[in-house]
Amino acid sequence: MRKSKPKKRIILPDPKFNDVLVTKFVNNLMYTGKKNLAFQIFYDAIAVVSEKTGEDGLEIWKKGLNNVTPNVEVRSRRIGGATFQIPSEIRPGRKSSIGMKNLILYSRKRHEKTMSAKLAGEIMAAYKEEGAAFKKKEDTHRMADANKAFSHFRF
Repeated sequence: MRKSKPKKRIILPDPKFNDVLVTKFVNNLMYTGKKNLAFQIFYDAIAVVSEKTGEDGLEIWKKGLNNVTPNVEVRSRRIGGATFQIPSEIRPGRKSSIGMKNLILYSRKRHEKTMSAKLAGEIMAAYKEEGAAFKKKEDTHRMADANKAFSHFRF
């Protein structure tokens, strides 16, 4: 590379739980710069989760996020005219980012009334290893497993 690598931006921890992972999740949840609203949605969802389960809502969210985070993915690679789906490991930063984005995407598609209720429902489903975000992870792993024969093309 000719240019130097851009430096990583420092993400400050959130005010309530003092956790950087929460801030990253809220940044993905946010629309048009409305961060306070995104924090409110997240905190309400965590409150609903802890109320329904009777456990610590943040721990359930972390375990649910871990359950929907994929370990491998397939990447397209052209070799001689044919395009192969090559399974490859995901680096840790991208791994957590994919998990968060899937959790948010499939919570938005749910049919509850408010976004915090949707998010709480998807978090609890992810914690129980069910729901659309968990299914997406399983499909990704299944696809990588099916294309294991092409893993020697890895670059």
